[in-house]
Amino acid sequence: MYLRGLLLSIALVSSIGMQNLFLFNNAINQKLSRAWPVTIMIWIADTALTLAAFFGMGAIISSHELFKLIIMFLGGVLVIWIGFGILRSAASFKLESANTPLPMKKSLVNAWVVTWANPQALIDTSLMFGALRGSLTDSQVTPFITGVISATGIWFFGITLLLGLLKERLPQKFLLWVNILSGVVVMGYGCYLLWQAVMMVI
Repeated sequence: MYLRGLLLSIALVSSIGMQNLFLFNNAINQKLSRAWPVTIMIWIADTALTLAAFFGMGAIISSHELFKLIIMFLGGVLVIWIGFGILRSAASFKLESANTPLPMKKSLVNAWVVTWANPQALIDTSLMFGALRGSLTDSQVTPFITGVISATGIWFFGITLLLGLLKERLPQKFLLWVNILSGVVVMGYGCYLLWQAVMMVI
């Protein structure tokens, strides 16, 4: 179950969105010594949002069977749509370097903004992790969410290190294939949630 949470979270967090754009450009435009504090703040903000969605919405869902069925179905559709969106936008991402890096204080504030200031992302995260929580037994919750949080840490810190060291030589196709793989994995898990919803009805 830990590995399931780890793999799913890697697939989700590696998709190119507002948060990753900020993460990538932070690593590209700043020295590693300045990039690390911002990366830590991104991980803290993301972990806080994930835990709020998983144990907030997820706890409500898991205690009401009908609500659980509805949200698992909607969550499955949403996850498939997110995966499709990842695939559709895979080739459109471009790394850019800025001449002047953001001041540290502004960078730290922006780490929270790119995670929490998108209302649609908040709704999507709540539905998605709520549906995931509803599909787990109580004994599966801790290893699964530990895997999720571990994966985001591996991704955020790994990408910061990779881009910080290799930003001049990293091929654009690397990010293209990261997105393609992410989209396929996310869509697959969405289908799994829909299958579980169907099994609840049957």
